[in-house]
Amino acid sequence: MAPAELKAVYLITGGDRPKIARALQRLRTRFDQNSIEHLSALDSSPDDVVASCNALGLFGGEDRSRLVMVESVDGRRDGDGRLGGGWKAKEIETIVAYLEEPAPATVLALIGEEIKPDSALAKACRKVGDVLVYDVTKRELPKWVVEQFKQAGVAVDFETARRLIELVGDSPEQLAVEIDKLATWADGSPVAEADVDALAIRAAEASSFELTDAWGERDTGAALASAELLLERSERNRRDELPRLAAILGSHVARVAQCKAWEEEGISAKEGAAKLKRHEFYVRKLFGQAGNYSRDELGEATVRLARLDLALKGGSKLPGDLELDRMLVDVTRPADRAKPT
Repeated sequence: MAPAELKAVYLITGGDRPKIARALQRLRTRFDQNSIEHLSALDSSPDDVVASCNALGLFGGEDRSRLVMVESVDGRRDGDGRLGGGWKAKEIETIVAYLEEPAPATVLALIGEEIKPDSALAKACRKVGDVLVYDVTKRELPKWVVEQFKQAGVAVDFETARRLIELVGDSPEQLAVEIDKLATWADGSPVAEADVDALAIRAAEASSFELTDAWGERDTGAALASAELLLERSERNRRDELPRLAAILGSHVARVAQCKAWEEEGISAKEGAAKLKRHEFYVRKLFGQAGNYSRDELGEATVRLARLDLALKGGSKLPGDLELDRMLVDVTRPADRAKPT
């Protein structure tokens, strides 16, 4: 594409950060590095951006030979995922006004994670440029992971992709880091679930899946080890983390019990996924775990978890982590073993 084909503005948005990074890299290669200016909406005002666009500089001319890139137009996320900073609606009017008569020598690239397509900024950008949305839904995420591995020259199946998502989380940016690492390690060979388990760095909440999976498989040793790992890795103190683990197990047991009832009614995992509004892969796992417990055992597990909750709230003189361990032993105990008194 010739430089003359470049447009005055590109609004680039969406949660697929790896794809956005590639798009920006392609755009940067169209310009001499000395003619690219990097700004952030967190510390540059719209007036600053407009001034940069209108500054002709060494490589300025009539052929859009300069690039002004502005990150974080919609702000920046904090640790809880909340957006903050960025430009206010009134400030964006300055950019909208600029786009009515943009500088002929400059390409303006505006980057933000969640810019609404019907916003005033998006509408103004569409008139003289392009709005590029790079997003990936949770439903499409396994397919996206498989495609990223394929681009790296490595084959994976969908079960392996889902396992990676389960361990790492659903952030495309974090997944891309792990995909790159696994692809480099594989050196062209296929990547299997066992490789993901051995090499992927788990997200903060990922170990809870290992705990619930161990309970579902009635693997007492794995359940105890997963619980201890969660307690060690948690940024919370043990007193606060123990009730959280009990709540996670309680919610999981309730979902498994529901799947048990649905299975007995002839409801499939696919139908159950629609009812729970969760991914079918996850609900199939719940149905599989339901097969390892009778209805009575699931009821007893619910009662035992309620007793743990009471113990953690001051109903026991024993340490909370010991109460958790005792509960895990009780609820994963093989069916033919004597029940605790």
